[in-house]
Amino acid sequence: MHFATISPGLPALLSLICLIPTAFASDADKTSSATACIATSTSGAFFDLRPDVAVKPKADGSRPANSHGAPLVDYHARGYDYGANFTLNICGAVVEPVEDVKGVAESKWQNVSAYYVSKGDIYSLGSQSGSLVTRGKELVLQYTGGSPCGKDKSSDYNLSDRSTVHDGAAWRGSDERDDDEDAAEAARSDGGKIDVTKVADEPKRRKSATIFFSCDRDPVASTAQVSFIATDPEECSYVFKVKSQHACAGAEPHAPGSVGPGSVFAIILGIAILVYLLGGIFYQRTVANARGWKQLPNYSLWASVWSFICVSITCGEETKKKREFLPLKG
Repeated sequence: MHFATISPGLPALLSLICLIPTAFASDADKTSSATACIATSTSGAFFDLRPDVAVKPKADGSRPANSHGAPLVDYHARGYDYGANFTLNICGAVVEPVEDVKGVAESKWQNVSAYYVSKGDIYSLGSQSGSLVTRGKELVLQYTGGSPCGKDKSSDYNLSDRSTVHDGAAWRGSDERDDDEDAAEAARSDGGKIDVTKVADEPKRRKSATIFFSCDRDPVASTAQVSFIATDPEECSYVFKVKSQHACAGAEPHAPGSVGPGSVFAIILGIAILVYLLGGIFYQRTVANARGWKQLPNYSLWASVWSFICVSITCGEETKKKREFLPLKG
């Protein structure tokens, strides 16, 4: 049996082929997804928090289609010393609708993603957002556009009215100088007049919520756990922490329409076969002076394989015909 010698130029071509997977891998590290509640870090870590998004059940209480085990109720976090508990959802509006949200237009009530109740009033911590952000090893989600807060939390400037902030306000009882007292003192120094127009024209600050996600590898934990961390003295920025098994970094799945691992392997295999045939034919024709079918690399080997297959098929058909004509034994 004759085996043709491989052309000296083939190793260089094969080396180039081996670089193809590396090129595909470098492109994969740069991919990112614009889908809500999905993020890809610069290091290639992939996060998909869509299973943690609470969804509203059907009218009969059954689970909606394609919910993939998502929770059917909102998440709750205890405020402890804050004086109020929190209700929120991840990457979506709260499941239970809210009404009469302080300082938020009625058209935006359906978009509230986090809120708390104090003295019967509902305060929004921001509207829904699915824009996950990776900062190093941290995964962050932020809601903005909540109820008014800070010194300009109310459009009606009244020094004696301080009921717009509930009793759990972090600044109550502090030793710092109050902004209202500063304004009153400035008014007294100007003859007792306050420029209400100037105060009203100042932009309102609104409450926001920042959610940090941490990986939870506990196999028993079926749903995400939300904890309230802190708020700033003016009660404008609220910080939460969510422990979830879906916040653990993983490999990005194959996206429809892109080149997956199977396609990459098929491309490499096709190029390798093409190089084998073209390189072998070139060598057999120029060096071995072969012509016809003998120009194919390892022609003797492939010819013997083909002959074996043909003989096996022919023998099988002949054996079948012989069995058909054998007399039946009584």
